[in-house]
Amino acid sequence: MPPLPPKGASRFRSTAESQPSPLATPLSVLGFSSAAQSAAAKKPAPRASRIVVDCAVYVDGFRQPGKPTPAEALAQVRDPLPQNGEEQPKSRFVWVGLFEPDEEQMRSVGAVFGLHELMMEDAVHAHQRPKLEQYDDMFELVLKTVKYVAHESISQAKEIVESGEIILFVGRDFIVTVRHGGHGELTGVRKHLESQTAKLAIGPLAVMHSIADHIVDGYITVTEAVELDIDAMEESIFTPGASTEIELIYLLKREVVELRRAVNPLSSALTRLANPDPTLTITVPKEVRRYFRDVLDHHTAVAERVSSYDEVLSSLVQAALGKVGMQQNTDMRKITAWAAIFAVSTMVAGIYGMNFDNMPELHWHYGYFIALSVMAVVSASLFIGFRRSKWL
Repeated sequence: MPPLPPKGASRFRSTAESQPSPLATPLSVLGFSSAAQSAAAKKPAPRASRIVVDCAVYVDGFRQPGKPTPAEALAQVRDPLPQNGEEQPKSRFVWVGLFEPDEEQMRSVGAVFGLHELMMEDAVHAHQRPKLEQYDDMFELVLKTVKYVAHESISQAKEIVESGEIILFVGRDFIVTVRHGGHGELTGVRKHLESQTAKLAIGPLAVMHSIADHIVDGYITVTEAVELDIDAMEESIFTPGASTEIELIYLLKREVVELRRAVNPLSSALTRLANPDPTLTITVPKEVRRYFRDVLDHHTAVAERVSSYDEVLSSLVQAALGKVGMQQNTDMRKITAWAAIFAVSTMVAGIYGMNFDNMPELHWHYGYFIALSVMAVVSASLFIGFRRSKWL
């Protein structure tokens, strides 16, 4: 490692020009083994260029210049600094961002940071429940990301909530983020943190908090959008004369269930991080715990709203079924009323259609007109009676 520059030099500061482009890291300089490079060389180039989104070293909250590989960045952090009278940095750590690595790529990165085999398996296969697990002196925090799928109306929507996943591996001097899904980018979080050097100087746990806070804020945005859909559905159901499509309520309920599965399990992980927990091998600083308590408060509010949505949709299902039942009863009354009206004419026509010889009315001069008049009067009387009773 090169010696520290003299005081006043930009040893611990970086300019915007020196920051590496998030997607510019080629696979050949990631610090992978030769076997991994050979295997990766057979893969399409666009996919390879997206494996490492960003990799940087942070010293006392300032991003260091250069484009190191994960191995080079960790070596730079862990190399002992020369004792030459210079003020020693208080915090040094690596932040590596990965996007959907395959098994071989994840093993190469995991070997650099000493990740447990189960941690690497979770990172590759994803689809984990939100959780906080501990492996020796490392954390694994699984977070579900959600995105609201915009649509003109619920009837045209096939999906309302899209979910993804971010897995954080946190050690004393590094944090590795693995993102799955087409949303939940962390570029904005990184840039925002780099503008808050005092917070970033706390270390990897401060980065973990900022990512968790960013994701929970996303929960709030999505729940507010879903609430508008539920309000529109509720208004549609209770509008007189409006048709009711129960399938749309079931679609909303399915999406709320997906949202609940993403949000609710995170509560236990945030509780452990927001309160003193002697079982954690990495001590969460008091200041960071304060930050996590704020995230926990927001998460609790979101979880309560999601639970209330589930209850509202269950009530809407019952209301819709009741409305459909009432409509069916109305239709049956109309059918019954018209059947009764035509039954009179059918009965009269049936009696005088038997053509017995001993039926005096058949020989009446005005018998045909009298029969028609009777049928018309009785049918009209029944029609008026059914209209008054609101059966027709």
